[in-house]
This record gives sequence, C-alpha cells and structure tokens, in this order.
Amino acid sequence: MSKNIKTIAKMGVIAALYVVLCYVSAPLSYGPIQFRIAEILLVLPFYNKKYCIPVIIGTFIANQLMYGLIDMIVGTFATVLVCLAIILVKKKFIIIPAATVINGVIIGLMLYYFIPEDFGALWFIMATVAIGEFAVVLIGVLAFTGIEKANRKFIDMIRE
Repeated sequence: MSKNIKTIAKMGVIAALYVVLCYVSAPLSYGPIQFRIAEILLVLPFYNKKYCIPVIIGTFIANQLMYGLIDMIVGTFATVLVCLAIILVKKKFIIIPAATVINGVIIGLMLYYFIPEDFGALWFIMATVAIGEFAVVLIGVLAFTGIEKANRKFIDMIRE
C-alpha cells in the first residue's frame, strides 16, 4: 500500500472517529455544559500537523448535528484556531490552554448570541464550555503522554 493511501486512510479514520465520538455522546458533546470526548483528538496535531485536517473535517461534520450551519462555521473556526496554535507553538503545553480559551470564548459567544435557547449569562456559558474543554483535553494530553512513554512505536506511527 502506498504511503499516500495509508495517510488518506488514517485521516479518514480520525475524521470518522471524531464524528462517531460526538454522535454516541451527543448529550455531552453539545450545549453550554459540554464534555466533548472527541476533543481528545486535538492532541494528534501536536504529533503531526497533517492531523489538523481530519480533526477539522470531523468537527465540521459533527457540528451539523445539533446547531447546524452556525456551529459548522463557528465551531470549525474555533478548531482551526486551536490547530494553528498547536502547530505554530509546537509545544505540548499549549494544547490545553489553547483549546480551553479558544473554545470557551468562541463557542460561548456562539451559544449566547446565535442559539435561541437561554443558557444563562455569557460568562457562565464561556466558563462551562471552557471547563469541559479543559477536562477533556487534559485527559487527552495525559493519555497520549502515557502512550508515548509506554509504546514508542505507536507514537512513531502517528508521526509518519
């Protein structure tokens, strides 16, 4: 199998995994209090920037489930910014604060201004989105760090 086909297959699996994780945990993945398990995959661009593409595509597809077009645009834009921060800084420590702050602010603003439900005060929505994002991405960073220490071959596979 050629390297390009393997890369495309990996990227397809990552995008699909993001979507499936959002769909199976839909009540937790959307709204002002969210624990979007799929955001663990935001760690992948740290290991290889090409994985920004499937994470962004997965976000775009998954965001149509709850709030439709506005979330597909705004939510995906937030993911693009997080990915940019990760690949520009190139330090694992940036993943958690970048995802927490960017998603807390952007998704919080989207929910407050564009979703016709009353979720409460803007600061509350931003804080709850940020707390959920912090928790999930922290779990992701810790999990991938543990995998990196336990199984170097797996991490090398991600990097190729």
